Amino acid sequence: LMTTISLRVEFGGGLELLFSNEKRHTLTLPALVPSDNNTNNVKFLSASASALDEVTKTKPTDVQYLMYHLRDHLLRDRPELFMENQTVRPGILVLINDTDWELEGEGDYVLQNNDEIVFISTLHGG
Repeated sequence: LMTTISLRVEFGGGLELLFSNEKRHTLTLPALVPSDNNTNNVKFLSASASALDEVTKTKPTDVQYLMYHLRDHLLRDRPELFMENQTVRPGILVLINDTDWELEGEGDYVLQNNDEIVFISTLHGG
C-alpha cells in the first residue's frame, strides 16, 4: 500500500503569480488525509492507517484536499483569488491528466501517483 503519492501541479493564465511566480510544482502528499481537509496535521499522517483512524476520520487524497494544501502551503497571498466556497473560484479551469475535471468528478476525484493537475485562470485583468 502506497503511503504517499507524487503529483505534478501546474498553474497558468496568471494564477502562477499567486504561487511565487512558479508555473510547475512537484508535490508529495500522504495517500490518506483528514476528511475535513485539515492540512495542518499532515506531519503525523506518516503514522499507520489504523493509528490514524483513531485520531481522525480519513479519506483517500482527492483534488479537494489538494486545493486546500495548495492554499495553505504554496499560495503566497490573496487566497480568495484561488478558492471560493470550498472549491476553486469560478473562472479557473482544472485539468486532471489533460481532461476537464468536470468529467472526472471534480473535487471528489481521488488522486493517483504521478497525476498531473493543471489550474488555468480564464479571468484576465484584476
